[in-house]
Amino acid sequence: MKKLFISFAALCLIIVTVTSCREKKTTGEKIEDAVEETGEAIEEGADEVKDAVEDATDDN
Repeated sequence: MKKLFISFAALCLIIVTVTSCREKKTTGEKIEDAVEETGEAIEEGADEVKDAVEDATDDN
């Protein structure tokens, strides 16, 4: 019974430790991430347009 209690206590301690270590982002970090994602989306869109233009010119 004692080993069971100690094992349960250790498991609870591990769970609390892991869940309490979440990194919270500041507003500035969230904005920075959004800007980076937007930039990547623009680059991907530009690449798709470039590919479409190249395909259209290849057909002619």
